[in-house]
Amino acid sequence: MTTPIPPYEEAVLRELSTWRQRMLRRPSAVNRLSKALQTRMNRIIPEKFHQAITATIKQMTRAVLFGAEFLTRLPVEGPLSLEEREDRVRARIDFYKTAGAAEGGLTGAAGLLLGLADFPLFLALKMKLLFEIASLYGYSVNDYRERLYIMHIFQLAFSSQERRREVYLLMTHWQARSQELPDDIHQFDWRTFQQEYRDYIDLAKMAQLIPGIGAAVGLVVNYRMIDALGKTAMNAYRMRWAESRALKESP
Repeated sequence: MTTPIPPYEEAVLRELSTWRQRMLRRPSAVNRLSKALQTRMNRIIPEKFHQAITATIKQMTRAVLFGAEFLTRLPVEGPLSLEEREDRVRARIDFYKTAGAAEGGLTGAAGLLLGLADFPLFLALKMKLLFEIASLYGYSVNDYRERLYIMHIFQLAFSSQERRREVYLLMTHWQARSQELPDDIHQFDWRTFQQEYRDYIDLAKMAQLIPGIGAAVGLVVNYRMIDALGKTAMNAYRMRWAESRALKESP
């Protein structure tokens, strides 16, 4: 006899189906136009600004893979339901949205120098959130394959639609796919990761450096970006939950 699906899990499966369609959508005319606009904007942004962002991303990705600061979280185990886990996840997302907004407002109000400092600070906040979410769903970030999954989540949230489709497909059936990953983590496509993230945030964050409006822009942009990242992470781990559930129910 088939075990009834709890109402919460039924709702999650419906949301997951909608999210999957959004991830697999092909780039629209608006997406292509935005990409072209981004390319033009990149040409007028000072090169030092681009270099600062790129260097920050490189340093942070190394920290994500090797830094003890990120690898101290233990997976939350025990007989917790999906709903109980996600209640905790939402609470952490709310905390980081508030923290990110405060950080963006302060650095935006301080002008160009502290505006540049916002990039490493804000990137660290986002990475810390992803590691906490992974542990709340019961995954050990001490496994480098789980850290790679986190990097894929990051790309889903902060990439062009074309790249998003590619990353989503790489993340499907992760449990089986991860066993085939090479031991050399340097084979991850860091260059594409850095470029997509930089292009995604340039337009949103450039206005944070403008005197007079930087504080308001920093507050709103940081809040929204963490909200988007949190929702993306939840759906990414829901995808693994759904795949695991399907395997258990298969004859």
